[in-house]
Formats: sequence, structure tokens, C-alpha cells
Amino acid sequence: MTEPSAAPAPGRKPSWIRSRLPGGPVYAEVRGIVDGHKLHTVCQSADCPNLGECWARGTATFMILGNVCTRACGFCAVATGRPTELDLDEPRRVADAVRLMKLRHCVITSVNRDELADGGAGVWASTIRAVKDVAPEITLETLTGDFKGNRNLLRQVLEAGPDIYNHNLETVERMSRAVRPQASYERSLQVLSWAAEDGAVTKSGLMLGIGERKPEIADALRRLRDAGVQVLTLGQYLRPGTAYLPVDRWVSPEEFAEWKHFAEDLGFRSVASGPMVRSSYHADESARLVPGLEAVSLKR
Repeated sequence: MTEPSAAPAPGRKPSWIRSRLPGGPVYAEVRGIVDGHKLHTVCQSADCPNLGECWARGTATFMILGNVCTRACGFCAVATGRPTELDLDEPRRVADAVRLMKLRHCVITSVNRDELADGGAGVWASTIRAVKDVAPEITLETLTGDFKGNRNLLRQVLEAGPDIYNHNLETVERMSRAVRPQASYERSLQVLSWAAEDGAVTKSGLMLGIGERKPEIADALRRLRDAGVQVLTLGQYLRPGTAYLPVDRWVSPEEFAEWKHFAEDLGFRSVASGPMVRSSYHADESARLVPGLEAVSLKR
């Protein structure tokens, strides 16, 4: 790896950080379905910069188990606190929204619900099955928490039949405590390894520019590949507000391209690497590169 290209000092977004303003008929349709079904999306709750582009493509990442998380990560804009009771009708409404949006590839994530005995695994399984019932041809991608390293809860989700199982490592080992203080670097790698052992197509991702260094990135990618991860995302960390970890550096598009080649050489099946890449950004396109999922497409 060469040294990164010169970049503006943190605090000034460089020219390659650009997001699309929300608008257009498809965006309005997606918003109407989400609002009408009283659903949450990580697009809104996490202030994703790609909301305008993704919703205009007719895609959204549904966030289940409410919109209040029991964890307080140093990078995430999702509200932290004590969640309300479970909404057991939520799986049905998510499935109906997927049907109305005519999706062929769907991404679902959730807040962490550490106060629940099952960490929300039961609602996860119900949601996956409900979506598959109304859209049996769909490819379904799930982005879950770590379930505190409980393999039985992980299996409850996997047995419901997601096509891609995603759990994000988020950062390198040294930065893990600052970025995810209630999680564990080793535990996340173990969860991914278990999922791969159980036959799942596994996916994970890192944010760059949050304080990591190049040898640490290389080590994290090797560890992910050793854990059996097949699909990888790498994107620029963007600070959602002053209460969150600062941006350490702006990673250039050239460096992201270098990391893509590095990861492909390690054997990842699909690598999305760029400043605006997020876990579910153009997830359908990443899925097409995985053997067995080549037919994934959006039906609009």
C-alpha cells in the first residue's frame, strides 16, 4: 500500500464527499410506504448521507426492534436509551412494505436490545420468515448485532433463512473500545466465524478515517477473511455530530481503490470500497458477485 493522497484537514469535507438531496417520485413513494407502515429505517435514524440516492432507487434499509438502542457507540447517531415494549406486529408491516416496494433484494438491520433475554432474535426470525412468505423470490440481507456472543440466538436468526448475514466489525482492534464500548472485537469475529461455519454467506465492514492506521486495516481484513467473510464494505467515517468521535482523516478515493484490490487479493468475493460506501449501499450489486446470488436485481 502506498501512502494516502493528500487530503484536506478534518473539519472540511473534501470534494469527493457528496450526497444527493432527497427528492423525486420514487423517493416520495418509498417515504410514503415507510411512514404509512410506521416503520423505522437506518437511513433516517443514523442520518445516512446516501438516503436521497438510495430512496430514489426504490431501496431502503429497514430497522426493526424499534429505534432506541441499548448501546452507545462512539460513531452512531441512533438514539440510545431504554427501549419501549416490543412491537410484535412489526414483522408483518415490514413484509408488507417489501411487497409494496416490489423489492428483489432487501436489507434489514436493528438496534441492539440487550435488555431482552433473546436479544430480539425471535422478532428477527419472525421478520425474515414474514418477508420470505410474501416475497419468496427475494434475496434477504440481515445486519445484526452480536447477541452478546450467544450462538444459539445467532442460529435462531440463521435458521429463518437470510441469504446474506452481515455483522460489522466497524473498526480495527485498537480502536474497538472507543468505537464500540459495549461490544468486543474478538466476539464480533467469532460471531462471523460461527455464521460461516453454519453455511451462511457472511458480510462485514469497516469505517476508515476514525483513527486507524494502515497496518491495522490490513490486519483487520485478514482476520475477517480468516473468519470466512465473503462480502466486504469499506467507507469513510462521517461524524454525525459534536458528541461523536472526530474524523481523524479523509481517506482518498485512490486509497479506497487500493484497499479494494488488497481485499480482493485476500479472496473476498465482493468488495465495495469508497468514500460514500455504507453497509447496505448498493447491497444488491455486491450480492450479485457472490456465487448463487448472481440473479439479484431491483424490480422497479
